[in-house]
Amino acid sequence: MNERFEFGLALIREAGATALGYFNARDQLTVQNKGPQDLASEADLNTELLIRDRLAKAYPEDAFLGEETQPTEYTAGQGIWVVDPIDGTQPFILGMSSWCVSIGFMQNGVIQFGMVFAPARDELFAGGRGIRSTLNGKPIRVTSSTSVRNGLTYAGYSPKSGPGDFLPGFTRLLEAGGMFFRDGSGALGLCYVAAGRLVGFFEPLIKSWDAMGAIAVCEGAGARVSDFLANDGLFNGNSLIAATPAAYDEIEAIVKGS
Repeated sequence: MNERFEFGLALIREAGATALGYFNARDQLTVQNKGPQDLASEADLNTELLIRDRLAKAYPEDAFLGEETQPTEYTAGQGIWVVDPIDGTQPFILGMSSWCVSIGFMQNGVIQFGMVFAPARDELFAGGRGIRSTLNGKPIRVTSSTSVRNGLTYAGYSPKSGPGDFLPGFTRLLEAGGMFFRDGSGALGLCYVAAGRLVGFFEPLIKSWDAMGAIAVCEGAGARVSDFLANDGLFNGNSLIAATPAAYDEIEAIVKGS
């Protein structure tokens, strides 16, 4: 597992450099619209192909699940790499720095480790099960804040869920005295919880490639995280809450209206 973790760190830096090259020449990209607020370009595809190829050669026994290509065959208990080559494609295309490369690894039904790299900000988050989370190699930890009233909470949303699933919890967050934050990348939002920048994170529906690497970082930083893998979250996506332990119950009540 440690060997895979170190391989992942080197790989995400290579993939980040590739994506950053496309970012710096984004006026030359061909952009495709996959749906409402859902864009992609050759930068997404080619970065994923690079990651997929490197992993296939190094660990052919492992499965692969990415946003832009077809998944390989997967059996329960098998190791699987879950990858988003560019999380935050819209900010990427618009020239904003709030995008990242995300890699997570799961085995035996457990998220083992993950890493999230924001090349335009030169921030590499990493951590996981038994691996203390770091930012650019320095340890990070969730904030000591005990309430949404004491900081910012990431309010994640995409058209995949719809406003009906999002707005009630969002309204309750504001009514509870909280303040929201969102910058276009769920993976980065989760990592900001891990780094103590945000009190918590919630999203009605998020895909595994957007969340898996960052969930590992959150867990390695002492965050409490909801059971994302329930109901086949690996392939179907799931709702997600992550927060400092002292504020988790409050955020869960806000999201669920209980």
